Amino acid sequence: MVNNFMLGETAWCPGCGNFSIREALAEALDELEYKPHEVLICSGIGQAAKIPHYLKVNGFNGLHGRALPPAIGARIANTRLKVIVESGDGDSYGEGGNHFIHNIRRNPDIAHFVHNNQVYGLTKGQASPTSDPGMKTGIQVSGVVHPAFNPLLTALAMGAGFVARCFSGEKEHLKETMKKALEFSGYALVDILQPCVSFNKVNTFGWYRKRVFFPELNALDDWSQAVKLSLQWGEKIPLGIFYNKPRPTFESSQKVLTGKALIDIPFEPKELSKIQEEFI
Repeated sequence: MVNNFMLGETAWCPGCGNFSIREALAEALDELEYKPHEVLICSGIGQAAKIPHYLKVNGFNGLHGRALPPAIGARIANTRLKVIVESGDGDSYGEGGNHFIHNIRRNPDIAHFVHNNQVYGLTKGQASPTSDPGMKTGIQVSGVVHPAFNPLLTALAMGAGFVARCFSGEKEHLKETMKKALEFSGYALVDILQPCVSFNKVNTFGWYRKRVFFPELNALDDWSQAVKLSLQWGEKIPLGIFYNKPRPTFESSQKVLTGKALIDIPFEPKELSKIQEEFI
């Protein structure tokens, strides 16, 4: 039952794109037969980062842009956990941009769902890294002057094995994509177009519905095709899994992580004392 994962009332605005993302994730976890105690969601700061408060799973809500480091640590300590990172475009691509890049390089088994509304919604609508040039906000009163950050192209260039784009107005497609990302071995990025109904009056549900489409894909391991799709933006915006090609994970490259989970190995402080004594 999806209610196994739904928890409490939210503080989101009526009509927020986050609602369908929460429902899609709860349904995906339920259909994959996860139990709440088997799942950890890590987040930073922002409206999207409130997700661990609203789902009945293990949660870690930390600093702005710092959701990936504790997620990696948790995954290393307990390889039985399904570890998910949920955050916004500002949190993951702005403050957490450095972690975003190097996490892809390391390739831990983590599903990363980014609620991309093209503004900082929690702090009332400043431009984010993915805001389109020319977009006017209360801070960028003359319009955004910088080109938008392209997370999918960056992920592909860095060697990510799973790269996808979804739209929160297409919940069934979002749920099925989340399931594929959760089952993927390695780092999986799903960039989710999520309209902010309060502070982004440009990229609305209607704006997206006129533009999004599902392209015909020849093969999911065709990197050149994925790059071309990642560059499409404007009048036509493709959705789907652009790339799916596993490569060795961080866990598989570390012998200490291939046997028992670290949390199952007895902690022996006396052994640590011996090591400390060698350096004193």
